[in-house]
Amino acid sequence: MPAKNTAVASTTELNFITANRFYVGLESTISASFTECQGLGVKVKYETFLEGGVNDQQRTLLGQPEFSEVTLKRGLTDDLVFWDWLKQVLKTDGSAITRRNVNIVVFNQAGETMQCWTLIGAIPVSWKAPALTADANSVAIEELTLIHEGIKVAKRAGAASATSLKGRKNGYFVSN
Repeated sequence: MPAKNTAVASTTELNFITANRFYVGLESTISASFTECQGLGVKVKYETFLEGGVNDQQRTLLGQPEFSEVTLKRGLTDDLVFWDWLKQVLKTDGSAITRRNVNIVVFNQAGETMQCWTLIGAIPVSWKAPALTADANSVAIEELTLIHEGIKVAKRAGAASATSLKGRKNGYFVSN
């Protein structure tokens, strides 16, 4: 009689996440609840070339990653935390611009954090006020666009926090 396979099949239960439950935080503080987040991504630059005598393949050289701008949209509130941050960029007096780690945290229907994207060394480059119309009855939406130096993705918030920006001057690491 053939031996029975006693191996137990492992099953992985996937916990799908809806796109409508997320918060945005500066460093470790949740700063705002946004209605939309666009542009989380990275693209690696590359160059392809053909090698002489190898007619059925091409060679690919990888370059530096390019991080896309992230645009956040939210209902207009009386909280000016993002405008105050952008005002630092608008200064022309030569003072240091504060780069911050920005956490975008998405959670499931039970309120459990499912994934956290950390934009490393983020800085605002665009802010847009909402269109104001006398006969409108919709929420006034403001936009904030950020650029950043890198991105970390963690399964849970705080599981793999981004590097601290302490010890940096004007966005660059201070040499010892």
